[in-house]
Amino acid sequence: MKVLIADPIAQRGIDELKAGGALDVIVRTSLSELELLELIPEFSALVVRSQTKVTAAILHAATRLKVVGRAGVGVDNVDVETATRRGVIVMNTPGGNTISTAEHAFSLLVSVARKIPQAHSNLQAGKWDRKEFEGTELYSKTLGIIGMGRIGSELSRRAIAFGMRVLAYDPFLSAGRARALQVELIEEIDDLLPLCDFLTLHTPLTPETHHFLNAARLTKTKRGVRLINCARGGLIDEAALVHSLGNGQVGGAALDVFETEPLPANSPLRGIPNLILTPHLGASTAEAQESVGIEIAQAIRAALLEGTIRNAVNMPNLDAKTLAIVGPHLRFGEKLGLFLSQVAPRQVENLHINYSGKVNEVDTTAITRSILKGFLRLAGGEDVNEVNAPAFAESHGIKVTESRLSAPGDYTDLLELSAAAEGKSVSVAGAFFGATPRIVSINNRPVEARPQGVVLVLENTDRPGMVGRIGTLLGAHGVNIATMSLSRNQAGGRALTVLNLDTAPPPELLAEISASDDIHTAQVVEL
Repeated sequence: MKVLIADPIAQRGIDELKAGGALDVIVRTSLSELELLELIPEFSALVVRSQTKVTAAILHAATRLKVVGRAGVGVDNVDVETATRRGVIVMNTPGGNTISTAEHAFSLLVSVARKIPQAHSNLQAGKWDRKEFEGTELYSKTLGIIGMGRIGSELSRRAIAFGMRVLAYDPFLSAGRARALQVELIEEIDDLLPLCDFLTLHTPLTPETHHFLNAARLTKTKRGVRLINCARGGLIDEAALVHSLGNGQVGGAALDVFETEPLPANSPLRGIPNLILTPHLGASTAEAQESVGIEIAQAIRAALLEGTIRNAVNMPNLDAKTLAIVGPHLRFGEKLGLFLSQVAPRQVENLHINYSGKVNEVDTTAITRSILKGFLRLAGGEDVNEVNAPAFAESHGIKVTESRLSAPGDYTDLLELSAAAEGKSVSVAGAFFGATPRIVSINNRPVEARPQGVVLVLENTDRPGMVGRIGTLLGAHGVNIATMSLSRNQAGGRALTVLNLDTAPPPELLAEISASDDIHTAQVVEL
């Protein structure tokens, strides 16, 4: 079997792949897409970093391809959906560059505080302008960290060691985990921004985090704030940043990632005196590159030579017999986890999963991981998968527990999920009606809803005419009801109304529904 290394990896990773001579390893880097299209039909495995794009066209041409190995964390340059449909395993190396990226971010933090690159350039140009490069100390300053995953947590430790006060914004970080990290948890981003002398971003790039620091949010920061981004290009609105650097709202910034990479020669970011730029160097250390190179090589050898799957982002690590039994529960569990994450309180501390029925006859680890993947999707975006979901939950201080019941009551199998934080708890349960999955309980209220599309969950006063009023409001805004399920605790008490909708209700409609005294809560869930 042939392995193509299309991007540079450490020599020890190449040696690991070649060990024993069982694999024919070819190194061809800096290939164009056309060149890769011509080569790829011969290969069983492809190793890339961030430069090579593994597109749908390449995957369709790769008739023998079994594995794509990404020597790094993100798989943005791999069409994972097409790979999955083609039966190609996509692997990455979670955690391999955590320390390197955290150290680079901290280096930029120091550099932007003391204007080190600008002073160096000035001196190299034959000048000696000491007063021009007066900086600021980190000691006793306030650092805001947006995103407290692995890298954000490592950065916080370094900042605390320098005597900084560290504030953290992460909707998925529990209060207990924040205390363990010795950071102050701020629940609203708009409350964090005015408090910080420095801000650093460590979140994935998702539709929700795209341009997270936009023009409106930058005006809410403390005047003269300094920004650092070593996470993803697109988290900061670059045009708004240029404007804010020019008018002094942002006193300085350091960027390692950009919306377009390589950074265009005519980018307005170039030449700004109070802006430090590095060419995506977060993981560029010898240690990190060696680590991810060896890790991906070992994973590819295991997949091709032993049939063992590890660090896969698009499939669980299962043998064929177990997969046949638990397979239907994997996608359903992910949907239930995603549902729960959208109705749960913020900063969840405990996630409990109860398995009932025949599903207990097999190892449910893969189902738990799928549930976690769904539950953590909004926090981690595409970076969260079945492999790293447990570690991601741990890094956010979420304690995951399981229980089992042999008798599931009215159902052959039942999955029950509950999330708790600061004394509040919510739950959702699902079961199969034949081969069809259904949500059968929300907050211990019996319902029946499809786990797909847009779901509107209302808690309302049980009063005559409520269904008609809700339907009229939805109809007036062109929102069609596909199915409806009602549940109440007692006549005249509180009722739970669950509606599958054809389209998501606009914000003004949701505000109009919520304005009614008879509506206690209104939540939109998108699956």
